[in-house]
Amino acid sequence: MGTQPRDMLRLALPLPRDYHTPGNDNTIPPSLVKEADMAVSELYQKGQEMRRQLLGEAYAERSNQTVYNDPLMKKFIDVATETVFGALWTRPGLDLKTRALICVISDAATARTPELGLHLRMARRQGWTEDELVEALLHLSGYVGVPLIREAMLTAKEVFGEMRKER
Repeated sequence: MGTQPRDMLRLALPLPRDYHTPGNDNTIPPSLVKEADMAVSELYQKGQEMRRQLLGEAYAERSNQTVYNDPLMKKFIDVATETVFGALWTRPGLDLKTRALICVISDAATARTPELGLHLRMARRQGWTEDELVEALLHLSGYVGVPLIREAMLTAKEVFGEMRKER
């Protein structure tokens, strides 16, 4: 059946004091199940809106129809929509432009090439220029190594080219 919404929020809900006492089976109390399902629904909806804002309507829909059109990947995007886009990207404290650059740097530093492509797209949509992103990647080469950044630059070249064609 997969992960149920109430399981994903197990740690996020305010639980009764005796929740972790010996003998308790650690299931979410029935009184909180409805709250958990409602919270997941709200996070999922916020996540869908954020994902479309970051990627663009057309790109998000295209990836839904190609990458996420089978049951296995649908489960993945549902969890990512709720937890990453719904809970992390919507947090206060950092603007979307800064969050996008953090993702680009993280992906480049860890050689997460497919994710880097997505996050470069998001960063461009949040106002980073091609030159600024290239400079950030070049700067990173001194800290994580030239081979990693070479791969990141090849990904950037491809993504920037695709985005120019979409205009």
